[in-house]
Amino acid sequence: MTSMRARPLSLLRGAEPCASCGARSSSVCAAIEPKDLDRLAALAVPQPVLAGRSFITEGDPAEHFFNVTAGTAKLFKLLPDGRRQVTGFASAGTFLGLAVSSSYAFSAEAVEPSQVCRFSRTRLRHLLDDFPAMERRLLDVASNELVAAQEQMLLLGRKTARERVASFLLARQSCAAGCGAPVGGGGRVLLPMARTDIADYLGLTVETVSRTMTRLRTERLIDMPSPTEIVLRNRDKLTELAAGLT
Repeated sequence: MTSMRARPLSLLRGAEPCASCGARSSSVCAAIEPKDLDRLAALAVPQPVLAGRSFITEGDPAEHFFNVTAGTAKLFKLLPDGRRQVTGFASAGTFLGLAVSSSYAFSAEAVEPSQVCRFSRTRLRHLLDDFPAMERRLLDVASNELVAAQEQMLLLGRKTARERVASFLLARQSCAAGCGAPVGGGGRVLLPMARTDIADYLGLTVETVSRTMTRLRTERLIDMPSPTEIVLRNRDKLTELAAGLT
């Protein structure tokens, strides 16, 4: 195979957007070898998204995939009467739009200034023919989405408010460690989303979420240096609480 050093300079420059992407190592794009990044970059359309702006709208034709490369987005569905259910949060490295239907099954909205890469579904499918490793990564993403849906059903159907909040905080820390979301030392977790978004995701009222976090702070399980930052002071106890063991 042709070495990367032997590739024309124009192709190496063409790969630069993907080669310098901070989210590549934690996304499906990591399956593409550096020498082939120019082909991936040729398909990617970088798109900044302002906070509060949607980049996927439920019901629209599913013509593109999206890879979140910076920031955080909330995923949600709307009921006919206008009520909203937040179904998840996408951080850097999250690949969206894998549903097999012809239209998007959810909406995605940035909760802070974000960046996504947009890929044509048709053109990306052609690329997958040459890169089976990326196709396998996409299948893994789809499988993980099924597991996340099952976890969400358990969260909403069986857990108490304290168990839901503890589960959410632990999941955010795990995501920060594994999918490129910002995280500091000492158990710090950033929560750029509003409390109303957290409440919608957990199936609770905003008052219940705030009251539960205050109680966890009183019990010295967490600290809240600011509305967008939580410090997990006792992860073991939070883990037991999330599992219903306390």
